[in-house]
Amino acid sequence: MVPVTVDGETVKLAVITHKPSGSGPFPTLIFHHGSTGRGNDSSAFSRPYDPTALAEWFKARGWAVILPSRRGRGGSEGRYDEGFDIDRTRGYSCDPALSLPGAERALRDIEAVTPILLAQPFVDRSRFVVGGQSRGGVLTVAWAGRHPGMPRAAINFVGGWMAEACSTAKQINAPLFRKGATFPQPMLWLYGDRDSYYSLAYSRTNFAAFQDAGGKGTFNEFAPPADVNGHFISGYPALWGDKVANYLTERGL
Repeated sequence: MVPVTVDGETVKLAVITHKPSGSGPFPTLIFHHGSTGRGNDSSAFSRPYDPTALAEWFKARGWAVILPSRRGRGGSEGRYDEGFDIDRTRGYSCDPALSLPGAERALRDIEAVTPILLAQPFVDRSRFVVGGQSRGGVLTVAWAGRHPGMPRAAINFVGGWMAEACSTAKQINAPLFRKGATFPQPMLWLYGDRDSYYSLAYSRTNFAAFQDAGGKGTFNEFAPPADVNGHFISGYPALWGDKVANYLTERGL
């Protein structure tokens, strides 16, 4: 539990860490979680996010992986309030006036916790990468754009803030992705076919918005096993491992 001060309150955020044996310092991935489906099942809010397959892939290559949970999620203190409908039982809102402030709130959590995580003695700050899944993916892109000199690389797994089914999804997702355009290094975007939240065609439009704003990177598509939702490709390193390894090598990592 890591104490942070955000929005004028001090709360403890839950953090899971995977690291190789020894004291390091290790190259480090800070990886951010996504949503809880539609946001209408409050029992899911406290469920820890621990993508073991992804963490083990990095750990086997000498990396530490740090998984912070934002306020009200995964055992963290505080209220979970990332863009809900006024009637919270209805889950996340498609209204940009409610949804986008929720994304900004999430970014403030990341702003607060990242310096504390990077100060850990096992972290090699010169070899720091940021990444995330779903909502964590678009937060990764936006946060990297605000801190162009901090991470050496940024990895976006199936990123987006609101599902394509929202009629206003483009008004929400594209502006968030455009925030990442000021990151000077190429980003790695990884998306799966048969994603129940974002079709590949829709996600390509988000990447185009990112590129049109000046963003650099590559958009990569993967076909998951037949019974797997493409939104969860992060759990299948056999799909993306070579792409990630090549990307890290190209970035001198």
